[in-house]
Amino acid sequence: MRKDLSQALTLATEAPGTGLAQAALVIAQIEYPRLDPAPYLARLDEMGEAARDAVAWRLDKAQDRSTLATIDALNEYLFEELRFVGNHDKYDDPRNSCLNEVLDRKTGIPITLSVVYLEVARRVGLPMAGVNFPGHFLVRCDEPARRGPAHLIIDPFHRGALLSEQHCRALLQRHVGPEVDFDRSLLAPATRMQIVTRMLLNLKRLYVYMRSFPQARAVTELLVSVTPSALGELRDRGLLAYHLNDVTSALRDLQTYLKLASMSDLDEDEREEREQIWEHVKTLRKRVAGLN
Repeated sequence: MRKDLSQALTLATEAPGTGLAQAALVIAQIEYPRLDPAPYLARLDEMGEAARDAVAWRLDKAQDRSTLATIDALNEYLFEELRFVGNHDKYDDPRNSCLNEVLDRKTGIPITLSVVYLEVARRVGLPMAGVNFPGHFLVRCDEPARRGPAHLIIDPFHRGALLSEQHCRALLQRHVGPEVDFDRSLLAPATRMQIVTRMLLNLKRLYVYMRSFPQARAVTELLVSVTPSALGELRDRGLLAYHLNDVTSALRDLQTYLKLASMSDLDEDEREEREQIWEHVKTLRKRVAGLN
């Protein structure tokens, strides 16, 4: 199954366009192996069509076709008519990271609600992109408001609230702390690969926290497939195999990690970590030798 998911995710991330739903539904199949993406893709198409009609009706009624009015109309459709809402109470529920559940339950975390927002906005014709903001995923609209900023920053987790630069500074302080300085580059458009990678990292963190190591390993398999140069993911895949008593896979990944890490400049913490990995490898080699 992991091989099939890796192939499906690679196809979804390399497909033409900017769509995110197909990749997000591949990720959801870790939690829901029998998930059929087709009905959810069709639902997004229906939502997009309904959103176009709702936005057009509201703009005609207000006699205002500005970007701000269009965003307000889209927000009204998604957050008042459909009642999507950020899941504040059960933020770490893995279902919040699965697009099928977000569409069914109409609640999620910032990145999955942003995926819904981006998918519907794309069908409406609004030029939007994700923002890989530290600690709290956001959306930006690159069609400038009249006499306004070059782009607008939107928070789908908080009902499509428009954020000023000052709001973004406060958001950074709240989620990351004073050690990271605000820079406008933090509001740059995210690539599809960056968004997919962040979704996977969120889900891996949850599964490790829950000690759901088989699912965490499946997520790491996907991370390795889309970011093959990420040494940390190769290391984590080996460590998860170690926890799951898959000696052969753990030894393969951890030895490969040590070989590649030896070619890199490491800081003190990384060198200490490498020593710990080396101890795991020695233990695994003894176990293999004992089986022969």
